[in-house]
Amino acid sequence: MSNLNFLLFGVYPYIALAICLIGSWARFDLSQYSWKAGSSQMLQPRGMRLASNLFHIGIIFVLCGHFVGLLMPEALYHHFISSADKQLLAMVSGGFFGILCLIGLVMLLHRRLTDARVRASSSRSDVMILLVLLAQLVLGLLTIVASTGHMDGAVMVLLGNWAQGVVTLQPVAAAEAIASVSLIYKLHVLLGVTLFVLFPFTRLVHIVSAPVWYLGRRYQIVRQKGVKPAVPRPQRPRTYEAPARETAVPAAVPATAKSKAPV
Repeated sequence: MSNLNFLLFGVYPYIALAICLIGSWARFDLSQYSWKAGSSQMLQPRGMRLASNLFHIGIIFVLCGHFVGLLMPEALYHHFISSADKQLLAMVSGGFFGILCLIGLVMLLHRRLTDARVRASSSRSDVMILLVLLAQLVLGLLTIVASTGHMDGAVMVLLGNWAQGVVTLQPVAAAEAIASVSLIYKLHVLLGVTLFVLFPFTRLVHIVSAPVWYLGRRYQIVRQKGVKPAVPRPQRPRTYEAPARETAVPAAVPATAKSKAPV
């Protein structure tokens, strides 16, 4: 095993996780108002619902499949499925939901780059993270093509051993497990680990957000502009007359010397 392989797949995952945790904590503590997805649906709703649903449905199932497939020990799933069948299941399900995710992602990226209003409201990180996700998704679909050349499930076992070695704090064993796999798998894993580095600095932070505090907040009174209130205003009586203006009192004339009485 080379030193580069150990650094990339034995040490780099822990650096990425540390940056992800510390960076996310610092952003939430120092800049909570930036902790959001920054949806642009209000600017241009056309096609947004379809693209967003395709992308999110696909990415959720892909992430769940990776989580279960990589972290479940081989001795555990061998009770009900073999390594070869597990690889076939991963290829079929991952390919289906990966294509759904790819279609939605391309639609979202095209919308963000071509619509003038959406493009003006987008930051560089918004476009960058979509491009990185696109590259990662394409690499993942290419690994399915590469897996057709070895259907025995051996590579899937090695990748699982790498992920389990990282989680159980065994960097040397993790790096040794992935050393012999093809380059396409290593690129996919390396870019996936890099996403943890980018996580705290992009809109990806909304993945771990849940507005649970809305359940306990107080009610808000919202009034629409131009709508008359339910209770009518009291009307002035018809006999009402405005009070007359008071006239100014002339200033007193200063007293002068008394005139003498006529003789």
